Amino acid sequence: MYKAVRTSRLYEQIVQQVEESIQKGDLKTGDKLPAERDLAEQFRVSRTAVREAVKVLREKGFVEAFPGRGTLIVGSTSRTMRISFDRMLKTSQGNGSTYLAEVREMIEPEIAAMAAGRADVGDLKAMRESIGIMDEAKKDPEAYIEADLDFHLALAEAAGNPIILSLIDSIVGLLREQRMGIFQVDGGPERGQYHHKRILEAVEHRDSAGAREAMRAHMRQVREDSRSAPEEE
Repeated sequence: MYKAVRTSRLYEQIVQQVEESIQKGDLKTGDKLPAERDLAEQFRVSRTAVREAVKVLREKGFVEAFPGRGTLIVGSTSRTMRISFDRMLKTSQGNGSTYLAEVREMIEPEIAAMAAGRADVGDLKAMRESIGIMDEAKKDPEAYIEADLDFHLALAEAAGNPIILSLIDSIVGLLREQRMGIFQVDGGPERGQYHHKRILEAVEHRDSAGAREAMRAHMRQVREDSRSAPEEE
């Protein structure tokens, strides 16, 4: 039904294809979107790209998530007015990066600590796979960044708290931009991988305190590398 997408703005291409399916009548009001993993396989993209696409479709009023039923196609009359964190921070007079860093430093160490106590076999597998992709993609910013996002998403899922997952979902666009800047900093990807592996090791050993401290160190590295990142035009 869908074509593999090959572009630096993956989620926008996914949104376009789903919108076209709705306009052509292939997807009708009440139809259920496939599961996140299934969509990622169909489009041959990361799960974070799918999640971002679904978020955009939700903001545009094309889909809505219903507890126990999944994500369904809705009619134009169900369009909702949503003010996303993306828009709010991008209009914050140049302080968006600082605000994002502060929020991450507050919540991500605790996410890692919770994940260490709650991660299951599937969560650990997702984290290892993401790190493996990053190891192989040090010269491919798109692949590296999507795998980086998937790693942090897997941690949020392992925490087992849907509100936390929603918070991470709400800022994934900003996180992608931040990572793109850091990828261009000399040694940025390598430093990020060092911290990712420390976090994973702590989670694998069920070491909540160690995972918390490893994530704090990672957030300090992110803040420092962000200062050296080229400014977006």
